[in-house]
This record gives sequence, C-alpha cells and structure tokens, in this order.
Amino acid sequence: MHAKVIRYFVEVVRAGSIRKAAEQLHVVPTAVNRQILNLEEELGAPLFERIHNTLKLTPVGEIVLAHARGTLHEFDLVRQRIEAVRGLRQGEVTLATTAGLADSFLPAVVQRFREAHPGIQLKLLGLPIAAVLRSVSEGDADLALAYDVPGTAGFRTLFASEWPIGAVVPPGHPLTAHATTVLAECVGYPLILPAPLLSIRPILDAAFGLSGVSASPVVETTSTALMRRLVRQGGGITLLNRLDVDEERQEGSLVFVPLRDAALRAQTLTLETRASQPPSPAAELFANHLVASLDELLAS
Repeated sequence: MHAKVIRYFVEVVRAGSIRKAAEQLHVVPTAVNRQILNLEEELGAPLFERIHNTLKLTPVGEIVLAHARGTLHEFDLVRQRIEAVRGLRQGEVTLATTAGLADSFLPAVVQRFREAHPGIQLKLLGLPIAAVLRSVSEGDADLALAYDVPGTAGFRTLFASEWPIGAVVPPGHPLTAHATTVLAECVGYPLILPAPLLSIRPILDAAFGLSGVSASPVVETTSTALMRRLVRQGGGITLLNRLDVDEERQEGSLVFVPLRDAALRAQTLTLETRASQPPSPAAELFANHLVASLDELLAS
C-alpha cells in the first residue's frame, strides 16, 4: 500500500470519521473518501461499517490497521536513519577485509568516501579470512568484506555479488586473441598462482582436478599485488577474479580474459555485519557507499 493511503486510513480510524480525518490531514473529505474506497476495492472487502455518523472497523479493517501501524512505524524508523545519515558530520568506521581486497579496488572507494565525508574516520584491517569474521563478531570491526565467507550464525549479509575468474595477462598476449579461454590453454604459459592460503586457490585446484589439467606454477604468493606486478613485468600470467584487476583493466596495463571452464565457479564477495545490532550511522553510510561502488563496477 502507498504511504499516503496508509496515513489516510490510520487517521480515519483515529478520528472516527472521514470529515474529521480530512480536517487533520488538511485535505477535502472527498479525497480521503476516495482513497478509502479505492483501498476497499483493491482488497475486495469493506474496511469500515458505516453506522450513523461513525465508522467502525470490520474484521478485515482490523487486520489492515495492524499492518498499517507496523508499516508506518518501520517507515518512520527508516526516515530517522536517513536523516541521521544526512546530518552525519563525524564518526568512525572499521572495515575488516583481506589484504587482496585492500590492495585492489578499495583505495579508490576509500578516497571517494573521504572526499565526500571528511569528518568520518576510516580504519581498514587487512586480515586472514577467519580473522576478518572474528573481528566483527568480537566488536573490533563494524563491517566485514571478504570472498567466499562460510555461512556463519550471528552475521547479516548486507550485499553479495559474483565475480568470475579469468586469466590476467599483459596487453598483446596470445590469450587476448579470443574473448574467453580455458585452463588447458593457460598452463601453456608460466603460471603465477595464488598461494593455498587464499580463498581463490581451492576453487582453482578443484577446477584443475575436474578438468584433468595439471598446473605447475613458477611462482606462488599470498599477495595479489605482487601477482599483478609480475604479470605486468612479463613474468607470466595469473588467475584472479575481475574485481582483483579492475584498476589495471581500466588503465589498460592488464587484460582480463574470462575462463569458460564449466568446472570453475565464480567467487562470491559479501559484505557482512553483526546480526545482533544494526550498524552505526557512519558504518551504514560507508556500507551504502561501498555497495554503490560495487554495483557500478559490476555494471561496467
């Protein structure tokens, strides 16, 4: 139901008549009556019994009233939080994330947020995946951003997105001749692979195994920044997801070639917070900024 219809209906119940409700709402009685009649027609049942000059709720009206009051309460809470965010000038937000994400797209996101909200202090913690979740559950961080987070009680997911994995190569590399590639083609070049500690590595190992492809990396590292730099220097190719190389892809210093192997799944990036309490206004503001940035990257 539209917010105006709900307010008209609740005011009619409170005032006891359409005329008195119209006076409180500063509209003509016919406008209120029209909204009530339209609502009754939409629901297929009368909301009021019209007895002499008063209105009495029907059983259907009682159900609608309970829903309407709850909706108005929730709407008021949302409006209060919006006003709090709009008026926010100071605050502190701690984001727990992995080193790979901290080294890839987050610097640009943080810079834009700082320009828009200079009074809010940001703290970014680059941690192993288990420590990322623990820091939020123990209250050391407001938000957690990580790939392939296991389903854990006590967390609420604010955002989730899928990021396909591909070959990351220098411009002009033979793999750029086609729109996509496969793992079997990638192993023909020196491979710089994520170390087993990173969440992407088990996905790659499973796909190699299911595809019957043997991989012998020339370099393994936990640093996605080092992987990208080695590729730029001509030391080989690497396998990462598109978000990991978004900055270099846009600059043209690296090319992302999606892998089409059926055995290879995408990485799931999620933004998490504690389920037991809502994030602070500052944390909510940063979370909204982060989600908007990710949506923009997904669409690019």
